[in-house]
Amino acid sequence: MAEPFTTYKLIVLYMAKHSKETLTNSQISEFILDRDYTDYFQLQKVLSELVETELLRKRTISNSSYYEITEEGKKTLSYFEKELSGEIKNEVKDYLQTHGGQVQERILTPADYYTTPQGNYAVRCQIIEKDTTVLDLTLVAPGREAAQAMCHSWAKKSQDIYGMLMGELI
Repeated sequence: MAEPFTTYKLIVLYMAKHSKETLTNSQISEFILDRDYTDYFQLQKVLSELVETELLRKRTISNSSYYEITEEGKKTLSYFEKELSGEIKNEVKDYLQTHGGQVQERILTPADYYTTPQGNYAVRCQIIEKDTTVLDLTLVAPGREAAQAMCHSWAKKSQDIYGMLMGELI
């Protein structure tokens, strides 16, 4: 069997290959996290690496990330697909068949701003996974318009910012 991190990549590629539509971050997360294959942090690293190596293509539309497998991803999966157990493959196929495009949002990215006692604007951005806060970040904004812009773009950019922070800190 392949190393766990490699297995997570293969699961995501297998999901993307067998899905009739592009997969959202939420759909991939729900499958991986509900089965306790890994945690949110590792999954985001897996997705980031698959996009960087051009095995997956990522598009962001209306604050949601969508992933689809590339030709290179299909080729890579064909070489290593045998590393995935039949049980995992069946779980993926069952999940895709029963959950299609109707997946409940499991990862929340709230953002809000408020006025500090000093008269500045502070922006609080969070990533919440299954009722657990995995990131809680407060930044001072130069003004109200900047604070509003930060709140507006947080959902769209939270995954990239989280990945960058983890990459810098680890």
